[in-house]
Amino acid sequence: MGTVNVLVTGGAGFIGSHVAKELIKSNYQVVVLDDLSGGFKRNIPNKVIFIQGSILDEGLIESLFKEYNFQHVFHLAAYAAEGLSHFIRKFNYTNNVIGSINLVNAAVKYNVERFIFTSSIAVYGSGQVPFTEETSPKPKDPYGIAKYAVELDLEAAHLQFGLNYTIFRPHNVYGIGQNLSDPYRNVVGIFMRQILNNTPLTIYGNGEQTRAFTHISSISSAIAQCIEIEATENETYNLGADKSTSINELAAMLLDITNTKNELIHVEARNEVMNAFSNHEKAIQHFGKSDFVSLMSGLKEVWDWAKELELKPTNSFKNIEIQKGIPKNWI
Repeated sequence: MGTVNVLVTGGAGFIGSHVAKELIKSNYQVVVLDDLSGGFKRNIPNKVIFIQGSILDEGLIESLFKEYNFQHVFHLAAYAAEGLSHFIRKFNYTNNVIGSINLVNAAVKYNVERFIFTSSIAVYGSGQVPFTEETSPKPKDPYGIAKYAVELDLEAAHLQFGLNYTIFRPHNVYGIGQNLSDPYRNVVGIFMRQILNNTPLTIYGNGEQTRAFTHISSISSAIAQCIEIEATENETYNLGADKSTSINELAAMLLDITNTKNELIHVEARNEVMNAFSNHEKAIQHFGKSDFVSLMSGLKEVWDWAKELELKPTNSFKNIEIQKGIPKNWI
C-alpha cells in the first residue's frame, strides 16, 4: 500500500496536535492546516507537513486536496469558546459552519474515504445526564448549534454522495499543549493562568456547575484509530471521563496542587448548562477502555508543564458583535 495522506485541521491546536501525533505513530503522512489563531507552532509534531492557512480560504483548500489526494480528513479546527459564541454569532457561524462546509465540499469532490469531525457535548444542551448518543440534541448556544449543523450536513453528504464520516463529541478536555492565553474557554487553563499570575480565580455563579474533565490521552487515540475500524463508519461517539466534578472542587484541587492561596471570586452567573457529562459505553465497545488518568494526577502533569511556560499575552477577542449581557470581565 502506498502512502496514506491525511489532513488534520487545527493540528497546531490542543486536541488536533495530539491526534496528529497519534496518526504519525501509525505511519500516516500528516498534513496539518492551521491559521495559528488559537494554536501554537510549539504544538506541531515533527514529521508533519505544516501549512499555515485558514479553512475559510477556499482556494487553499482546493489546492491542498488536489495536491495531496487525502484519503482521510480529521477536522478539528474551530473557535471553541462556547460561552462567548452568544456574542460573536457571525464569527462563530462563519468559522465553525462555513469553514467546515468548505472542507466537506472538497472531501466530496476529491473522493475522501472518511471525514472525521470533532463535534462537542455542547450539541446536547441541558438534557438529562449522562447524555447518550441517542439523546436528542438541543444546543443552548451558537457554538453547539454550529457543531450540530455540521453533524447534520455530514449525514446529508453521506446520503447524497456516499461520503463516510465519524463524529466525536468530546467534553472538557485538558492536558499538555492546551491554550492558557484564551480567557473565554477551558476553565482548567484559565485557572492555571490566574494562579501563575497570582490573581483571583474567577468562578461564575455559585460554582456548583459540574463537568467531567477529560485528560487528552483518553480521547486522542480513539479519534486517530477510527479510520482503521470499519464499524465506526457513519457513527457518532461521546468521548470523555465518567466522573463529574464541580467548578468549586476543581478550584480547590488546583490550589492544593499548586500550594497557593489565591482568592476565589464569584461573579455573576452566565447562561450555561449546569451539568454536562456523557455515557461512553458505545465508545468503549468500539475502541476499548482507555487508560484512566485521575483528575488529580492529570492536573499535576499539566501544572508541571504550565509553570515552565513563557506565558503569551492574554488573547482577548477583538471584535465582539453584541455587547448586551456580556460578562463584565470579558469586556
